[in-house]
Amino acid sequence: MSQLSALLHDCRITPAYCEAGQVDSTLADLKPGSRARIVDVRDDMAPAAARRLFDLGFTPGADVTVVRRAPLADPIVFRVAGCELALRRVQARCVRVCAVE
Repeated sequence: MSQLSALLHDCRITPAYCEAGQVDSTLADLKPGSRARIVDVRDDMAPAAARRLFDLGFTPGADVTVVRRAPLADPIVFRVAGCELALRRVQARCVRVCAVE
């Protein structure tokens, strides 16, 4: 478990886990139109950036949909908590997800 997940656990926000048979990947790996559930935010993201993602709705257990990618694949637009937000691939690689049908 990452340090950030440990801090969230202490704050009564527990990270989600993939069920058996679900693929564990990152937001950057998803294709446009696919849906996933956020599992965790990795440690290699700056704490201020991780906090900002949580404030924007990228919290463990939240459902995310990939809306579209820019022509050069950066940034990527995601729909989370009813809003569309764009993240760079570097940031999207720090958010672990599992696929949802």
